[in-house]
Amino acid sequence: MPENAVNTSARKPVVLLAETLSPATVDALGPDFDVRSVDGTDREALFAALADADAVLIRSATRIDAEALSHAPVLKVVARAGVGLDNVDIKAATAAGVMVVNAPTSNIVSAAELTVGHILSLARRIPAAHASLSAGEWKRSSYTGAELFEKTVGIVGLGRIGALVAARLAAFDMRVVAYDPYVTSARAQQLGVQLLSLDELVAESDFLTIHMPKTPETTGMIGAEQFRAMKPTAYVVNVARGGLIDEEALLVALQNGEIAGAGLDVFTSEPPAEGSAARALTAQPNVVVTPHLGASTDEAQEKAGVSVARSVRLALGGDLVPDAVNVAGGVIDPYVRPGIPLTEKLGQILSGLAQSPLTSLDVEVHGELNGYEVGVLRLAALKGVFTPIVSETVSYVNAPLLAEQRGVAVRLVQDDVSEEYRNVITLRGALADGSQVSVSGTLTGPKQIEKLVAINGHAVELPIEKHHVVMLYTDRPGIVAVYGQRFGDAGINIAGMQIARETAGGQALSVLTLDSPIPETLLDEVREAIDADLFRQIELVEA
Repeated sequence: MPENAVNTSARKPVVLLAETLSPATVDALGPDFDVRSVDGTDREALFAALADADAVLIRSATRIDAEALSHAPVLKVVARAGVGLDNVDIKAATAAGVMVVNAPTSNIVSAAELTVGHILSLARRIPAAHASLSAGEWKRSSYTGAELFEKTVGIVGLGRIGALVAARLAAFDMRVVAYDPYVTSARAQQLGVQLLSLDELVAESDFLTIHMPKTPETTGMIGAEQFRAMKPTAYVVNVARGGLIDEEALLVALQNGEIAGAGLDVFTSEPPAEGSAARALTAQPNVVVTPHLGASTDEAQEKAGVSVARSVRLALGGDLVPDAVNVAGGVIDPYVRPGIPLTEKLGQILSGLAQSPLTSLDVEVHGELNGYEVGVLRLAALKGVFTPIVSETVSYVNAPLLAEQRGVAVRLVQDDVSEEYRNVITLRGALADGSQVSVSGTLTGPKQIEKLVAINGHAVELPIEKHHVVMLYTDRPGIVAVYGQRFGDAGINIAGMQIARETAGGQALSVLTLDSPIPETLLDEVREAIDADLFRQIELVEA
C-alpha cells in the first residue's frame, strides 16, 4: 500500500463538516457515517482532516482547490451547501475523480422573495423613511411612494426564479412582461406573462428585474443604452449576478435622473471596492442595497444542507447523484461515462446555435453505445442545453424539470448504425420559428478526444475547445482571407478550422476554435464583411 494511502476496509466512511451546518443536515446523513468537524478556514487543520475523509461538506468560507485535494487521497465527493461554486475548483476535482455537488434549487424562493422586497422598498421608500425616523425626524411628505397596482414589471430571464417573481407580482395586479430568448410563447402564456423584445421591455417597464446567468453575452446587458430608453420614473433591481447591470452606467443614469432608483443585492466585486462604481452606488440616496442576501434565510440554508447531505449518501452508496455538477455518478458503465461530458458540451453548442426557443430535442446515440444503458446521456444533453441560458445552476435533477417548464419535448433515440465512427452522439432540436438545428460529436483515439463531427448536417471533424465561431455563408473565393485577416489584426489566434461545403458556389460552413473570445464589435464587422447567413460565437462554460 502506498505511504499516503488510507486503509478504508472495515470502517465507516468519514464525512467532514468544514463549516457549521444545521442539525437537520447531520440528521439527513444518518448513522452510517463517521461525522467529524473542522474549521475549513484553517488550511492546515483542513488538510489534516482531509487525509481520511470520504466526503467534505462546505458553505462559502472553505476553499477546496487543487492544493486541498492533494491532501485528500480517498475523497469521493465535495458538497457545497448552497448554489454558488466559486470556492470549489471543479476542474481539479474532476481530474482527481472527485464528485462535486451543490443545492441548485435551495434558494430560489428566498431569491424571488428578496426581489419582491427590493421592489416594495423602492416603491414605498422604506429604507430611507426608516433611517429618517430613526434619526428623530418625522417627514411624512418627504417619503411619498408609488403603488405597484397596475404598474408594469419587466422580468429579464424567465427561469425558475423569474417565474416565481412573476407569480408573486401578479398578485399585486401588476402587468408582467418578460424578455427571454429561450422561452416559448406557450410557456410565457402558462405563466400569465407577455413576451417582449428587450428594447420594448426596457421602454415599457416601471420596475425592471434581471434574472439571467452571467455569461459574456449577458455581462453588462443592462447598460447606458437601456437606461436612456427607460422611463425617468422607473427602477431596476438585480438580485441575480453582479455585472449583469453595468455599474458605471447605472451610477451615471441615477445621477442624471434617467431612472428613479435601483435595488442591488449583488455587485461585480464583493464587497464593493473603495473607489469603484459599485461602492459609489451604495451611497446613492435613491439606491437600496443588501450584501448578497439572496440565499440568506434559515429555510434556504436548511434546504441546502439537507439536499447535499442526501447527495453525499447517494454518492458514497454508489448511486446516481442527480445534483452532481461534474460527473453523474452512480451505476454507469465505464464505457458510457466518457460520453457524459461530450454530450454536455454538445448541448451547449446546440444552445449557442439556436436562434429561437427550443421546442423539442432528440438525443440520438449511434454505434456500439446502443448496447449499454445510456439514459444518463439524455440528462447530460439537457444539462448542457440549459447551462448557458438559465440563471440557476443546472443539474441532472432539475434539467428535465426545466425542459418540462419550457414545453421542450425530449426523446432518446438509439441504434447501432455508425458508419464512420465507433459511436456518434447527435442532438437534434426543433425551434419555435420552425427551423431545426443539430450537432454531432464523438470520442476518438486512446485519449478519447472530444470532437465535433457535424453541424446541421455539414460534416466536420474538430476537437471541441472553449471558444468557437460557426459561420454559414455563400462559398466564394477570399472568405477565409477576410476573417483570417480581421481576426489576426485583432490578435485573435485561430487554433483550429474546418470548412464543409455542399458544392462549389453553394453554402459553406466554417467552424473555428480560438484561443480567446472575439469582441462583439469585431464579430459584427466580420459578419457583415462575409455576408453570413449564420454567424455565432459559442463559448463553453464549466458545466
